[in-house]
Amino acid sequence: MIGISESVMQFLLALIVLGPLVGAVAALLPAPPGLRGKSPDQAVLRHGVVVTGAVLVAAIVLALAFDHDHPAKMQANTDISWIPALDVRLHLGIDGISLPLLLLTALLTFLCALHSWFHPPKGPSPKAFVALLLVLETGTLATFAVLDLILFFLAFETVLVPMYFLIARWGGAQRTRAAGKFILYTLLGSVVMLLGLLLIGLKSGTFDMVALATDNGRGLTTSVQVTAVLAIAVGLAVKAPMWPLHSWLPDAHTAAPTVGSVLLAGVLLKMGTYGFVRIALPIAPDGMHTFAPYLAAFAVVGILYGSLACLSLARKGNKGDLKRLIAYSSVGHMGFVLLGIASMTPTGVNGALFANIAHGLITGLLFFLVGALKDRYGTADLDTLAGATGAALYGRAPRLGGLLAFAAVASLGLPGLAGFWGEMLTMFGAFDPAEGLSRPAFLTFMALAGLGTLLTAAYLLVVVRRVCMGDPGERPAETPAVADVRRHEYATWTPLVALTVLAGLWPAVLLGLTDPAVQKLLAGGKS
Repeated sequence: MIGISESVMQFLLALIVLGPLVGAVAALLPAPPGLRGKSPDQAVLRHGVVVTGAVLVAAIVLALAFDHDHPAKMQANTDISWIPALDVRLHLGIDGISLPLLLLTALLTFLCALHSWFHPPKGPSPKAFVALLLVLETGTLATFAVLDLILFFLAFETVLVPMYFLIARWGGAQRTRAAGKFILYTLLGSVVMLLGLLLIGLKSGTFDMVALATDNGRGLTTSVQVTAVLAIAVGLAVKAPMWPLHSWLPDAHTAAPTVGSVLLAGVLLKMGTYGFVRIALPIAPDGMHTFAPYLAAFAVVGILYGSLACLSLARKGNKGDLKRLIAYSSVGHMGFVLLGIASMTPTGVNGALFANIAHGLITGLLFFLVGALKDRYGTADLDTLAGATGAALYGRAPRLGGLLAFAAVASLGLPGLAGFWGEMLTMFGAFDPAEGLSRPAFLTFMALAGLGTLLTAAYLLVVVRRVCMGDPGERPAETPAVADVRRHEYATWTPLVALTVLAGLWPAVLLGLTDPAVQKLLAGGKS
């Protein structure tokens, strides 16, 4: 769209990945004179907005300079030898698969920083909060930009420590237990994943992901591929999160601060599914083919389990936490992503990548909205919000109620909104899976996933009815009026609403990027 030289694109990508890390170091230093403002805390929160905003602008410029006529080609390539003895390289690059995730990460992190500026986190020094937020952004952006297996692992691990402290220090009730469970699960999964990555690198003689994808497993025996995919899949499945390795997620979301929940659901979960697409599918196709039916089965169980858990939490009298309910809904939604990947077809994988982006936009919006509800009412307990003196949002805060209803119907996959296309394409992929996979089994998986969509609609409509509807009634004298959507909330939520509608009405914008890259990936590096 705009003409920029390859060297400038390389600089922009390096700036996007390393800029937040430099900003994190600067956040811990004293503010220079003239930039301290009236409050040191507000100054450091403003610093977070400036740094994440600059990264977002750089990401948008990079996207505009991206060659959209050749999205399967790796662009903004930087390839420098780092550890020659192991052939580990500082290799960065983007294609149509990684670019949307890079933009999603930059956008959500900026919106979280903006939210924190207007609504400072309750807890220790904002300096540490901003620094951790920026380190988290660096790790996530690097995960989607690196093209070396060892660098991928390092970036994958970088996000664990900042997210642990964001939950443990700025979270709510039982935050220490939830943070400990989060890091225990993800670290154990990552150790097993590292063994799989090392096996591939040592057996093939390189850790370069582009070279390995082009080789398409021809340099690896079937037994090596099967062993490597099993090890790698464990680490990726924990982060995805795939049933039954998901149990850390509801606790982490329930305890995390609003921005922690937004980034955890909107970005960090995508790192696991991205790893399946970038590493397992092209590098070890025989091993992936062996495990695809099992991956699909676990994905479908996750869809049904997540939906049934949400239905239980939504029932009257069950004291369901709304943040916990949305966390369980993520288990179901990410199940669709895993089902599309397991089909090993262009249709299914494109659907999985589309569902990744849609889930990041919609669930990020949902967690922002639930955080606003919790700020206003002091609780996210569904029975309290649905009680006689509860939310009744349509009568008390109609704009907030309307946005919650919008996010709910987008999440249940209403046609015309982003959530629809991903789920539909993943089920199309299951309808006609890759050659060699059992079609009767995948047809069964597709039917069960379709049942999951009905259950999803059921629990989300129950939530909307209980929280948004009802008689506002007379408020007790001591109860303050409920504020509707504030100005800074409009600024934070409007991009997510607009992109959810845009992706729903014009899916070709995203599919035009991902499809050529997916076709090349599944064809063994051949366009």
